[in-house]
Amino acid sequence: MSITDQDWREEQQRADMVIGKIGRRIEQLEREVGIVRSDVVDIRKNFWDDVTVNLSNMEDLTETYFSLKQQVEILDERERRHRNASVALGKLTRLVRSPYFGRIDFTEEGAKSGESIYLGIASFNDDDENTFLVYDWRAPVSSLYYDYPPGPASYETPGGDVAGTMSLKRQYVIRDGSIALMFDTGVTIGDELLKQVLSRSSDAQMKSIVATIQKEQNRIIRNDRSRMLIVQGAAGSGKTSAALQRVAYLLYKHRETLSADQMVLFSPNPMFNSYVSTVLPELGEENMQQTTFQQYLEHRLGKQYELEDPFAQLEYVLSAADEPGYEARIEGIRYKSSADYLHAITAYKDVLEREGMIFGSVRFQGRSVVSAEQIREKFYSFDSSIRLPNRLILLRDWLLQQLRQFEKAERERDWVEERINLLEPEDYQRAYSQMRRKQQGRTETFDDYEVEKDLLARMVVAEEMKPVRHRIKRLRFVHVLAIYRQLFENKALFSQTAGASGVPEHWQDICRQTVGKLSGKEIPYEDATPLLYLNELMLGFQTNNSVRHVIVDEAQDYSPFQLEFLKRLFPRSRMTALGDMNQAIYAHASALGELDPIAALYGPEQTELIRLTRSYRSTREIVEFSRGMVPGGEEIVPFNRGGDKPQVTKAADRSELHDNIVADMEALRADGYESVAIICKTAGESAAAYEALRERLPLQLVTKNTPEFVKGMLVLPAYLAKGVEFDAVIIYDGSQEQYHRESERKLFYTACTRAMHLLHIYALGEPSPFVTAQAADTFELETVRA
Repeated sequence: MSITDQDWREEQQRADMVIGKIGRRIEQLEREVGIVRSDVVDIRKNFWDDVTVNLSNMEDLTETYFSLKQQVEILDERERRHRNASVALGKLTRLVRSPYFGRIDFTEEGAKSGESIYLGIASFNDDDENTFLVYDWRAPVSSLYYDYPPGPASYETPGGDVAGTMSLKRQYVIRDGSIALMFDTGVTIGDELLKQVLSRSSDAQMKSIVATIQKEQNRIIRNDRSRMLIVQGAAGSGKTSAALQRVAYLLYKHRETLSADQMVLFSPNPMFNSYVSTVLPELGEENMQQTTFQQYLEHRLGKQYELEDPFAQLEYVLSAADEPGYEARIEGIRYKSSADYLHAITAYKDVLEREGMIFGSVRFQGRSVVSAEQIREKFYSFDSSIRLPNRLILLRDWLLQQLRQFEKAERERDWVEERINLLEPEDYQRAYSQMRRKQQGRTETFDDYEVEKDLLARMVVAEEMKPVRHRIKRLRFVHVLAIYRQLFENKALFSQTAGASGVPEHWQDICRQTVGKLSGKEIPYEDATPLLYLNELMLGFQTNNSVRHVIVDEAQDYSPFQLEFLKRLFPRSRMTALGDMNQAIYAHASALGELDPIAALYGPEQTELIRLTRSYRSTREIVEFSRGMVPGGEEIVPFNRGGDKPQVTKAADRSELHDNIVADMEALRADGYESVAIICKTAGESAAAYEALRERLPLQLVTKNTPEFVKGMLVLPAYLAKGVEFDAVIIYDGSQEQYHRESERKLFYTACTRAMHLLHIYALGEPSPFVTAQAADTFELETVRA
């Protein structure tokens, strides 16, 4: 049905009416915020003037308490009003620019008339507070807009399903109060609106997609049943966007029991955190906690050991293939991330309950308080039925008792008297105060030299013993690193723990490499999670019971071992794992490589898998070219947005390569492309390309330490481009020499799929077989231009 001029006039009149009412509500709230803010400032300024303070007797003390309590409650109430009004004002300020983006006309079964339901990023009631002029996109009725075409439809509510008929589904683009676009559509959010959104330049921050959520994305957003939701999606299918809208939906639906600080996003790198940081605030919600798995490892292990990060490991994988020991390292990376190794570590804990624990001696001033052998004997003297972590607690208490006895004897040593003679006056005063407290009801006085000396000796020795006591309380006498290293020093021990899975190939070389690193307190990335996991098995898991939902982005880059650890870390949490197996660029086993290990985390009955096969980011031509590079790529469906075919250019030498990249970049900038990336294979290649081009172009080099994602002309390695997108992408050197190993296929695919509108691939010599294997009609091949 076509939209008439009368429809346009009526819709614009309604938009004007709603915007006018929102504007008046904003003025009202601004006045309220100003008044309440003044009240808060005034109460804080004159807080004690309005409190009666009298501590003379119990009656006056009680009066003082209630006076103070009343003043605090008044201040709390004003601050709460100010906070709520400010939040409401923020939502309305966003709403007034574009009050809604969709409309559905819906008639419930049995009703005589229908209702026109307008959807926006937040709800807005009429002045009577009973009539919704705008419904929040997360409200139950709003799911009709995302899931159905005009015709029979239904939606879920807490009271059950509501069925009826949708007679109209309309979309809008409202800018500065005027309806810029309006059209009626069917089941999918109209191609016209999506094309408008996707044809724009990419931004330095990801934007909200509530106006263009697709039906399959809506399934992800509103899924509130599964303990583990796995989203396997093609590059550019909107996995991350849908997950962030999912967070906003859950915060809306469970607003009485769930807050943003009870949700955690594990991102692929720190830069990605800045990229997604505006999505939730755009929707009027606070940002959830954001971190990376490496940051957590640093928090737990970084003070004791030197940790390798995943990017340093990946640099080795990509650039050290000709170095001695490379095959053994790769085999070690794969094995140490596998479910088999997880089982081996768990079995090792069972062995340690019988034998093999290694302890460090408790020492003070170079002297042994309790030897390592004594500690080991005491540990294995406890009842073997007691769990290992509980035995260590008993051992800790025993060591503290031994320390107290040692401390008592130590007070008589010469060094204590020497230290007493060097005490400051305030130390004597502190001892005197303690003495007075102890003397109440007794006849001794501080003139008693022996009492004085004993008290000061206690004080001196206790102060000196503090670090030793602290180490015992923190179970630092357990030599965790040596216990872990023991696995690689004793082949018979490892064979015992490995069980049926057996010892991996190159095990001798793996052991040699591992022991060499661990001996210098260097922890390879592949060993960090197993070491921490063993630490937790022995000492007891440090869990976070307040977090209720964990989002793991780029889940294909996590091993089954790492996801098992996250499950243990957040025992009360649900998990959403987003990933694309075709972008699994790390050498270790991927958690999404097979569904069995990840489904086993919470069991099949609590796990749901949703696949997204339509790619929205790139033009149809870029998707048709890149999908042929990966297994199952034929299932990837491009969104119908046309553009130029990817261009592949052979360069004779690096000088010609650089000249043509400069010409390309300048042309792209002249054409209005605001975000262009030169994507390299490694950080080393990125640094070299940046140095060669930075005098000729306004480039920014992105490294693993870059804190923010910014627009402009960027140079970066492919693995740091994951999760983000650019108007145009230039592959710096997509040659056969650079990309020919099968292990590099997914890295190359990841780099190509970052492009929204244009993809240019340069090659020093012959292009990569990942390019030449594609159908000739999916790209344009040319020799470098003169």
